[in-house]
Amino acid sequence: MKKLSPTKRLWRLLKLYKPEIRLIYVYALFIGLVNLSLPLGIQAIINFLQTGAVSSSWLILVLLVLLGITVTGILQVLQLRLVENIQQDLFARSAFEFAFRLPQIESKELDSIHAPELANRFFDTLTIQKGLPKLLIDFSLSTFQILFGMLLLAIYSVYFLLIGIVLVLALLLLVRLTGKQGLETSLRESKYKYNLAFWLEEIGRVRRTFFMSQPKSFHLDKSDDITYDYVTSRETHFKVLMMQFKSFIGFKVFMAAGILVIGGLLVFNQQMNIGQFVAAEIVIILIINSTEKLLRVWDTVYDVLTGLDKIGFVTDLELSKDTGAETLQAQKVDITIRDLEFTHIGHSSSTFEGLNAQIPSGAKVVLSGKTGSGKSTLLKVLSGILPPSSGEILLNGIPMKEISQASVFENIGMVFAANQIFEGTIRENILMGRALPEAQLQETLQRLGLADYISDQPKGIHSLMDSGGRRTPRCIIQKIHLARAIVHQPNILLMEDPLINIPQAERRSIIQYLTAEDKPWTLVVISDEEDWLAESSMTLTL
Repeated sequence: MKKLSPTKRLWRLLKLYKPEIRLIYVYALFIGLVNLSLPLGIQAIINFLQTGAVSSSWLILVLLVLLGITVTGILQVLQLRLVENIQQDLFARSAFEFAFRLPQIESKELDSIHAPELANRFFDTLTIQKGLPKLLIDFSLSTFQILFGMLLLAIYSVYFLLIGIVLVLALLLLVRLTGKQGLETSLRESKYKYNLAFWLEEIGRVRRTFFMSQPKSFHLDKSDDITYDYVTSRETHFKVLMMQFKSFIGFKVFMAAGILVIGGLLVFNQQMNIGQFVAAEIVIILIINSTEKLLRVWDTVYDVLTGLDKIGFVTDLELSKDTGAETLQAQKVDITIRDLEFTHIGHSSSTFEGLNAQIPSGAKVVLSGKTGSGKSTLLKVLSGILPPSSGEILLNGIPMKEISQASVFENIGMVFAANQIFEGTIRENILMGRALPEAQLQETLQRLGLADYISDQPKGIHSLMDSGGRRTPRCIIQKIHLARAIVHQPNILLMEDPLINIPQAERRSIIQYLTAEDKPWTLVVISDEEDWLAESSMTLTL
């Protein structure tokens, strides 16, 4: 898929909120008209004041000016409400987008990416949230005020209009010449920001290692290198902003000088009265301030575009495709492996190739082989997590690619080698949202020796576990992984060293339970333990 530019991502985002943005711009249009009608009202008030008499017309004009200010305030409040609605919706939309996509990302996409680091990019949602009010309110209001101000100036003198046009054209030229460079430097700055955040996460993850390491400055030196890269790129970006602002100051001085000189000459030549001159000056100040706001908004525009690009990095990652329509309905499943080959992305040699095997339903298989032979990879291919490079896997004679993912995963229980405990209750970590009979859950807990541990916890099975099971014994973590895999009585059970942290005295009974003939599952386990070999019905060596 072709990568979208940050600008296109912004337009795509704004399209989601067309009705709200349309209203914001309508309000901005009226605010701009009211703001620029105020100078006309002030001009008329000054003319009345010069007569030296208080009249009802003067009072009405004062009331109209105050009414205009009130209406402007009300419209601005309505704008803020609309922008707040967009901000809240954007946050919720982004949260669910990340929550949906992170588990669904195609495994090959994560070969060179640390998946947890992707979650950091969610915080760019907050950057976009903060930037939207300036982008939608300040930008629209400033644009309309500049447009209407130039039209109003044309009433007083065409020279004023020409000066306004020159200022706007100069601003557009400045953005045209420096905008791309500003975006590129902002993206580079953001890259180092994420590099630093990831390194700090790494320090926290292995903090004991750094605490005990000698010399103690290693992690600080590495932090210093990344921070230097960030500050350097930030300084480069700041130079672009400074160049834009310095140029604008020059344009502003030129415009102010032109207005004062031309306005003064028109008054001296009696082509404009004092009230008109003051009104024109107010309009000019409004245009200058609006132009300055537009320029300041550009820093926010860079932040928003950069944030969209960083979030887009996650949303652009390919998701796992579910091409199957068949379902597995049998209670027992046999597995056929035909000419299976798998090669990791970027590797020239295959992890394994030409692999053939027939695993009968209900078989208890020990998968063995030397380190690096592809045992763990084969389990992931059998589970449907990784697609094979060539060859195929058949479940009950049906090619796995023709079976829906939901049906495959429903029939599989898997114990990974990596810690898969998330922050949640013990019950949540075991059931993973499944609605199962309580008796079925309790039997699993008893069989694995978890019941006593759970009963000793303050809230029993509803006790909270830390991320990664930080304060939970390793053997309990391993048993929870096992319980998660078998509690729903899967037809296929795939396990990688499932008893590695469980005391030797308990292993035998768990192995006998998992390999019992009355258990429906077809079991494939990676292990070199004698007890597994003794209870298995066949061995598959890579």
